[in-house]
Amino acid sequence: MPAFEMEWRDVFFASFPVDPAVVSPQLPDRLSLDTFDGDAYLSVVPFVIGDIRPRGLPAAVGVTTPELNLRTYVRLDDAPGVYFFNLDAGDLLGVVGARLFNQLPYYYADMDYERGPPTRFESRRRTPGARPLDFAATYGPDGDPYRPDPGTVEHFLVERYRYFTEGQDGTLRYADIEHEPWTLRPGTWTVEKNTIFAANGFNRPDSDPILSHSHGLAVSASTSEEWGR
Repeated sequence: MPAFEMEWRDVFFASFPVDPAVVSPQLPDRLSLDTFDGDAYLSVVPFVIGDIRPRGLPAAVGVTTPELNLRTYVRLDDAPGVYFFNLDAGDLLGVVGARLFNQLPYYYADMDYERGPPTRFESRRRTPGARPLDFAATYGPDGDPYRPDPGTVEHFLVERYRYFTEGQDGTLRYADIEHEPWTLRPGTWTVEKNTIFAANGFNRPDSDPILSHSHGLAVSASTSEEWGR
């Protein structure tokens, strides 16, 4: 599977602090949960993947689709990364390809997206046999742009350049991500439906989320490989 180039657009992070004991049992054995000031985080991330295509091809041939994911923060051999519990997307062929070749937990969903501000984002999972997932919210920026400083929770949550996933055969896989540092704004959202936690076996956190928005950035992702091969 080739490496890819894309844009992540209109990205919203709603990051809930939770007890590490809530998240750790749902991680592959080799991954260690990464925490900030003793808290683990579950982040709900709606956004748009724009012009995704094999590296080296022009943006005009790429595919654009909304995506909704739930992720947490991990380490392996002291390498920080992201672990995805789900990635729901509106492009069926992309979902099938990502499952087959990158072994990511993608699900097909009906999605309605209207860019704002505020952005309107709705998703209803359609993958047969999968747990239902319904999400509807408006979101957008609510403050001035800034670059998160190292050592802050915002930096901890967004400056991640590797993702991990568990293959169907139980192997641990990873891919590296390249992009410029994030520019964020404080965020605001209004949620009408959100069953993303239940769809992944979690209770909805009682904590207040850290809300951040970014207009987006250009991204390059390596091919998925087995860790330690």
